[in-house]
Amino acid sequence: MWMKLFFYSLSSGSSGNCYYVGNVSRGILIDAGISERSIRTHLKKIGIPIQSIMGVLVTHKHSDHARGVEVLARKNHIPVFTTQAVWKSLLTPHAKLSKDHFREIPLQKKFVIAGFDIEAFPVQHDAPETIGFQICTSGKTITIATDLGTICQTAAPYIMASNLLVLESNYDEQMLTNGQYPAFLKARIRSDHGHLGNHQASAFLAENLNSHLTNICLAHLSVHNNTPQLALDTLHQTFSDRGISLNGNLRITVLSRNVPSEVIRLVE
Repeated sequence: MWMKLFFYSLSSGSSGNCYYVGNVSRGILIDAGISERSIRTHLKKIGIPIQSIMGVLVTHKHSDHARGVEVLARKNHIPVFTTQAVWKSLLTPHAKLSKDHFREIPLQKKFVIAGFDIEAFPVQHDAPETIGFQICTSGKTITIATDLGTICQTAAPYIMASNLLVLESNYDEQMLTNGQYPAFLKARIRSDHGHLGNHQASAFLAENLNSHLTNICLAHLSVHNNTPQLALDTLHQTFSDRGISLNGNLRITVLSRNVPSEVIRLVE
């Protein structure tokens, strides 16, 4: 059993997504949508050498989740864990990824990386395949679900089982409506294969709040159609409207696109 376990967001948003789960001795990355150099720099700030990374789990092909995967894998001999469909979508004509880097994972079946029990589950997004991850170790469960237009019946149980939940809260409805995006892009964002809005994330959380959920991290905020304060205010207002009082038992964090988060410790 691990003596320590923490979550650390290196970057979250349309400019790049990357999360670390583990401790200073070993851990995993979920997505690498920023450069290998940035990943090294951000990990160094909290005392984690690149050699601690046992693998990078990739949710889908979009560049803000996969931009740094190739260099990270090649330069540091880090295996890439994802489904066959996602792996094939990463193999562009210019990609230098080798099949030796690839570790195929199943959907909705447990696999193990360095002491982590992990399940990948499908989410609805406009990529060839998009997945979320549930990561269990030391008696704690972390679920990461970003880039999804709706929370489907398959994804919901994984999300509800979390002690720490990283959930997309991409846009504010009014900002999107009044913003400068063309109509087709607004429709894409709102669609069931687009992104989750503040109102959707907040409503789901209010309807499914339970006692084992101790940390909510609102993730992947749009730079043009949201603000951290709006995402937070929407969540608090939704809870208030439904008579939910947190009483200090639940920590809510809005993850930044440019600044790494504080370390969130689940096991001291």
